[in-house]
Amino acid sequence: MSNDEFRAALARLAAGVVLVTAQEPPLDEDGRGEDVGMTATAFMSVSLEPPLVMVSLRNGSRMDDLLDEQPLWAVSVLAASQRHIAGRFAMKGRISDRLLFEDVPYVRGEVTQAPLIGGALATLECRTEQRVVAGDHTLVIGRVLTAELPSPEGDPLTYFKGRYRQLG
Repeated sequence: MSNDEFRAALARLAAGVVLVTAQEPPLDEDGRGEDVGMTATAFMSVSLEPPLVMVSLRNGSRMDDLLDEQPLWAVSVLAASQRHIAGRFAMKGRISDRLLFEDVPYVRGEVTQAPLIGGALATLECRTEQRVVAGDHTLVIGRVLTAELPSPEGDPLTYFKGRYRQLG
């Protein structure tokens, strides 16, 4: 089986789209670390008791490196109307994270201080419980510390056959 065959087969699996965010530790005592964000479709619930979720991160990516040192992170479950946010944070060779967040409405999580995207269907704040290297990715399992429904109405953003889609 080739990589292309494997990729084509799994492109037939529809997935929800989330934005994973975290804040880098500050460089000095007086500063605030830079916000970092990454679009993910490999995100899932793992356990109800305790409440655990998992995200898959490409080894060596900025988010993988950050979550290796920063145990606190957040997830915003994106709505269909937030396709532009998903695309922005998924760009290869993208601009700085500071500019990516520039006109995106968000609030800071009370526990993680990570950005929680305004208009998201749900937001979660998490603390890393375990990291498992699996091939060219790392599975980050996080304990959910807070869960909110800022916009409980609306359709989810999904990803299918290499494109963002809406249900219906």
